[in-house]
Amino acid sequence: MAAVTTWTGREANALRQALRMSVTGFAEHLGAARRTVAKWSSQGDKIHLRADMQAALDTVLTRATPDVRERFEALVKAGTSGALADPATLPVTDAHIHTGEGGIDDIDSDGDVRRRDLLTGVTISGITLPTVATLLEALVAPRPRNAEPVALPLRQFAQDVATAKIDYQACRYEQVLAGLVALLPALEPTRADAEGEQRTRVDALASDLYHVVGSVLLKVGDKGMALVAAERSTRAASISQDPVAMAASARIMTHALMSNGHSTQARQLAEDAAETLRRGTRLASTDAVAVYGALLLRGAIAAARDENRDSAQAMLDEASHAAGRLGYDGNDRWTGFGATNVLLHRVNIALTLGDAGTAIALARQVPLDKIRLAERKATLFVDMARAYTQWGRYEHGLNALRSAYDVAPEEIRCRPAVQRIVSDLAVLTRGHVRSAALDFAQHAGIRV
Repeated sequence: MAAVTTWTGREANALRQALRMSVTGFAEHLGAARRTVAKWSSQGDKIHLRADMQAALDTVLTRATPDVRERFEALVKAGTSGALADPATLPVTDAHIHTGEGGIDDIDSDGDVRRRDLLTGVTISGITLPTVATLLEALVAPRPRNAEPVALPLRQFAQDVATAKIDYQACRYEQVLAGLVALLPALEPTRADAEGEQRTRVDALASDLYHVVGSVLLKVGDKGMALVAAERSTRAASISQDPVAMAASARIMTHALMSNGHSTQARQLAEDAAETLRRGTRLASTDAVAVYGALLLRGAIAAARDENRDSAQAMLDEASHAAGRLGYDGNDRWTGFGATNVLLHRVNIALTLGDAGTAIALARQVPLDKIRLAERKATLFVDMARAYTQWGRYEHGLNALRSAYDVAPEEIRCRPAVQRIVSDLAVLTRGHVRSAALDFAQHAGIRV
């Protein structure tokens, strides 16, 4: 087939549809921002792509299978603007994974399937996925149906919240869900029984509790309810008037806003909350320094997703200074913050900005023995899998996914992002690599 001389949004959208990828999946595959890919889809041949994106699309098209190229040519011929023919009318094969049409308000079809799976607790290849239906019930209506909620002693409540945090960071999600479902109904009775400083302490713990709820919901792709949990975390922290708790709650709100497509607002919130914490505490405690640095890292990711390289770099550099001030890789206030954590975020941000080669080079510098949280280590391997897949080194990408699975099986099983990577591997590879990818998916309980 003839090469594309100049890629416009029309050709890029045709390639996305030929690959059967959603807007979000194609953006992650290219290392581009989702907003950018959505703009290609809406503006068609009115928009010409940057040189780095032209090169990336050249590579994807060159490595595409013959049937993908055939569909691509048919789509280009069929459309003259951003609106292209319905790919459902074109030939299909058993390798097609992503069926979402995409658009400005695109929702991944694979994400919807995974969300239904997690709500109902289905079994795939003999592995039962955790159900979040009971968690949502506890979040929306925390009063148990068949029993009066019971207050917990403050010490027990604090210990149970800490256990939920520990299980989450260890990627023991089934245990996290069980703990949260029991804790949420106990929150209001425990708060009602507390007075003075104890009530302030319960409010700060409630902020942490809702933080975990939001984090779990983001893992399984329920972005809307994650935003609800984040708002409750913020409200509880505000009531406590604990400046570190208020800044910590801003982390989950930043994450939830970003996941719902509000990257600009997420970045601004992280910047403002970090500055408020700095002024209010003068960063006099290790907790304050760690939360300050972690907020900046979350803001840097939001800036990268908004394609704001300068802001992302500035926030990374300031977070690096905070890590130097802290002086160690720790887990103060459940942040996992330190110099190694900053490096992990540099990997992720390079990948988000489309610099897959830079991401891999940075990942090779990460001292794995200093990553003490399973969730962080698994995330690094997932980022490496994304980078290798974008780079066309598919077998390396599969090996990185295997490493992630060895570290945290439930993390790999639950994350829609992992499903997209495996689906990409199934579409883009041939021979033993494709067979190995499908075998891995079956073993790990990932539907492709």
